[in-house]
Amino acid sequence: MNFNKKFWTFIAVAIILYIVIQVLITTSVLNQFYSNTLIFIMINIMLASSLHLIIGITGQFSIGHAGFLALGAYMSAIITMKLNLPFVLALFVGGLVAALAGLIVGIPTLRLRGDYLAIATLGFAEIIRIMFLNIEYVGGAAGMQVSHMTNWTYTFICLMITLIVIMNFTNSRHGRACISIREDEIAADAMGINTTYYKVLAFVIGAFFAGVAGGLYAHNFYIIQPVNFGFLKSFDILIFVVLGGLGSLTGSVISATLLTIVSTLLQELPETRMIIYSLVLILVMLYRPQGLMGTREITDLFKGFRTKGGKPVER
Repeated sequence: MNFNKKFWTFIAVAIILYIVIQVLITTSVLNQFYSNTLIFIMINIMLASSLHLIIGITGQFSIGHAGFLALGAYMSAIITMKLNLPFVLALFVGGLVAALAGLIVGIPTLRLRGDYLAIATLGFAEIIRIMFLNIEYVGGAAGMQVSHMTNWTYTFICLMITLIVIMNFTNSRHGRACISIREDEIAADAMGINTTYYKVLAFVIGAFFAGVAGGLYAHNFYIIQPVNFGFLKSFDILIFVVLGGLGSLTGSVISATLLTIVSTLLQELPETRMIIYSLVLILVMLYRPQGLMGTREITDLFKGFRTKGGKPVER
């Protein structure tokens, strides 16, 4: 019952937020610049949330998320620009191809741990980037021109689906199994949890939503190039998760929002942006190494208010 109440509250708030922003966009209170910034924020939240599932929940240190983003971007662009098929289908196919790549890469590499897994996933992302760099069908190094099809509604729906699936997965027995792997993989294995299965499952789900975000990303800009999906893009996404707090979906959402706003304001000074990113990470690691939210969610902040006679109410 508690979960149902939280779920329907989330849905109600999401619908109200959508209606308010849609009215602001329709009445031109929010101009093209602000609506594009909103879309970019939501795409980054999708990327941060999907990586949060892999790193924050399952504890697998992956720095190849840009590879899944690139696969989703290029596959969706091929579906719409080369095959002239619907945009919604392109998003789904982009996510599906990214998930398949996550499965193929995940089965052998997720037997590795720590730094070795990070190097393997980074290598995968670079392979994907170089592959698109040398395929003339998608424009090679010059890039591929893509029609602008991403809008506020498509992005908002995709974001809501991403958050709902990840929240439900985290609160399910599968999510608990992933958390146990994060806390102590040897103990989880000793308790009979199929650690490889759950690590690959989290990897595939995270890859799918990164691929969908890639489709939205590709159709939000008029051209996509392999240089957009280098290892720095993977580190950008990693920063969202680390800054927000490993294990906190709310933290990933907040940090992705704040850093996207900072990045947009400093888009004419890319070097300054990287300096600010670095300084923020150094300060966070020094004074709050657990991140902005640690492992807490926004719902945990309200539990202290539900008191009766000075003690928390039993629920």
